[in-house]
Amino acid sequence: MNQSRTAVQLVRAVLGEVCRRDEEALYWLERALAQEVEPLHYFASVLGLSEQTVYQRAAEWAGLAFSDVLPRDLPVSAPVTNPEALAEVKSVRAELYGRDVLFTACGLSDVLRIATQAAANPDLRGKICVVPPRALRAGLTDRSAALLTDEARMRLSRRWPFASAHLDLTLPVRIGFVIVTIALLVLAIATPFFLQPLLVPFMGVLLLLPAGLRLAAVVRTWFGGEGLPPRPVYDEDLPVYTVLLPMRDEANMVRQLAGALQRLDYPAEKLDIKFVVEAKSVSTLHAAAAELGDLRFELIIVPDSSPRTKPKALNFALPLARGEFVVIFDAEDIPDPDQLRRAVSLFRAQPELDCIQAELVIENSSENWLTALFAGEYAGLFGLILPSLADWDMPLPLGGTSNHFRLQSLREAGCWDAFNVTEDADLGVRLKRLRYRTGTFSAQTLEEAPISLSAFLNQRTRWSKGWMQTFLAHNSRPLQLLRDMGWRNFLVFETFVGGMILSALLHLVFLIALVLRFALGLPTGLWPADVWSTLSLVILAGGYSSAFAVSILGLIRLRQPQLLAFQVLLPAYWALTSIAAIKALFELLTRPHFWSKTPHGLSFRAPGVRR
Repeated sequence: MNQSRTAVQLVRAVLGEVCRRDEEALYWLERALAQEVEPLHYFASVLGLSEQTVYQRAAEWAGLAFSDVLPRDLPVSAPVTNPEALAEVKSVRAELYGRDVLFTACGLSDVLRIATQAAANPDLRGKICVVPPRALRAGLTDRSAALLTDEARMRLSRRWPFASAHLDLTLPVRIGFVIVTIALLVLAIATPFFLQPLLVPFMGVLLLLPAGLRLAAVVRTWFGGEGLPPRPVYDEDLPVYTVLLPMRDEANMVRQLAGALQRLDYPAEKLDIKFVVEAKSVSTLHAAAAELGDLRFELIIVPDSSPRTKPKALNFALPLARGEFVVIFDAEDIPDPDQLRRAVSLFRAQPELDCIQAELVIENSSENWLTALFAGEYAGLFGLILPSLADWDMPLPLGGTSNHFRLQSLREAGCWDAFNVTEDADLGVRLKRLRYRTGTFSAQTLEEAPISLSAFLNQRTRWSKGWMQTFLAHNSRPLQLLRDMGWRNFLVFETFVGGMILSALLHLVFLIALVLRFALGLPTGLWPADVWSTLSLVILAGGYSSAFAVSILGLIRLRQPQLLAFQVLLPAYWALTSIAAIKALFELLTRPHFWSKTPHGLSFRAPGVRR
C-alpha cells in the first residue's frame, strides 16, 4: 500500500498542474498500465506534456541529475556491438569528471526503485543521470553510426551472398546481360523476316505467359471477392507500430506527411514514427526537426556514404525500430487513417503472414494524360495483379511504399538490398525464396504520379534498372533459386520478370519492325498474308489486350470512369517505358547503383483529395 502511495506521489509530481488529486493520478496510471505502455511515455504522449518535462520532473522527484541530451563528446564504456539491440538499450555508462555515471532513460518503476535505494544510499544519486529516451537513442545512434552504416550496406551480402546486387552484379555479368538482351531484341525484330517457325513460338512464350497471368487476374477479380474483414483489435491489444519515412531533399513534403500520419487512427503512445533523412539534406532535416514536438516523431540522420539509396537509409534506421510491425511510407504518401489497424487485424488473424502490401492509388490522376495513364497502371497492378499473385502464393513484387512487415521476419530476410534501386521488388522475391507469405489488402495510400516527361522517364529508368538487377542477382545461382522457390514459382519469376524486362524494350522494337515493313513494301501484319503473320498478330493482340483489360477493370473498380478514355494512349505510354528501359540498360553498365530521385509536391492538385 505504501508503495502504491509512493507511485501516486511520483505521478502527481510528473503531471503537475494536469493532476491535482490522488484519484486523478491513479486514474492516469491505471490507463497507462491497461494500454501496456511505459507510464512516463504515456503521460508525454497523451497529456500534452513534453518528453523533456516528464523525465525532468521524474528525475527531480527522485533527487537525480537530468540531462536533455547524451553529451556528444562523452566516452561511453561499452559501445553497441549488436545493432538489432539498439532500440532496446535503456542505459549507458560513461565517465564524467572521473566518476562512473549511468545515463538512463528509466521508466516509472525504475525511478521508484532508484528512489528507494537512494534513501538508504544517498551517494547513488550522484551516479545516475536521467535522459529522455529519444535523446538517449539519438546519442547512441551518433556513436554507432559507423557500425550502423556498415550493417546497412553489407548485411544482405553477408546473409545472402548469392542474391545481392552488390556482389553478383560484376561488370562482366552486366556486359553479358546487355549483350544477350540486345541479341534477343534483334531476334524479335527479325521475326517477320526469317526463322518464323522458331521465333514466333519464342515470342509467344515471352508475351503470352505474362498476358495469361494478367487475364487470370482479371477473371479472379471479376468473379471473386475480398472476403470478410478480420475482427478489429482493441486499443489495449494493439502493439507498438514503427513507421519509417525515408526522405532526401523533400523539405516541402514534411508538413503534409506529418499531418497525414497525425490523422492515423492508432494510439499515439504506440506509434514509433521515424523521419529517416540523409545528412546532406539540410533543409529536410530542419523541416523534420520542427515536427519533433509531437512525441510520435523521431529524427534519424543517415550519414553520407555510398550507395546513396533509399534501401541503405532504411537499413540504417531499422535497428532503432521499437515496433512489433513496421511500415514504410514515402514523402508524398497519404495513407488511409485506419491502415495500421487493419494491418494488425490481418497479421493477428493470419499468423502465417509476414508481409502485407497496401493498395497504392494515384491522387493527381486528372492532372494530365501522363498521370491518367499512370493511375490506370497502378489501378491494375495494385488492385488486380498483386492480390492475385498473393492468392496464388506466387512471387509478389512489392510496391516501394505501404508494405507492412513483421519486424522479426524482415530481419530474418536480410532487410533491404542497399545496392538495388528497386529494393521493394527484390525483397518481395527474397521473401518468396524463404517461403515467407506475402498478402495484400485494400487499405489505400494516396500517391503522387510524376507530372512531367523527364520525371517519369527518370523514375521509370530506375525501376527498369532495378528489375534488371533483381533478375540478375537472383539468377546468379539458378539451381539454388529453383530449390528455394520450386518449379512453379521459378518459372513464374523467369517468365514474368524476364518477360517484363524484354517486353518493355519490345514496344519500340515492334514500332521499328512496322516501319521497316512499310519501307520494304512488306505486309504490315494488319492484314496477315500467312499463318506465321497471323500468329504474330494474335500474340501481339493478346499481350496488349490483357494490359488494356487490367488497367480498365482496375479503374472501374476504383470508380474512376473519367480516366477510361485516356487508356487509348497506352501505346504511347509503353513507348515511353521502352525509352526508359533502353536508358536503364545503359545505366546498368555505367551507373548500376545510381538512384534518380523523383521530385514530389509539384502537382497543382490539392494533396489528399481523392479523384
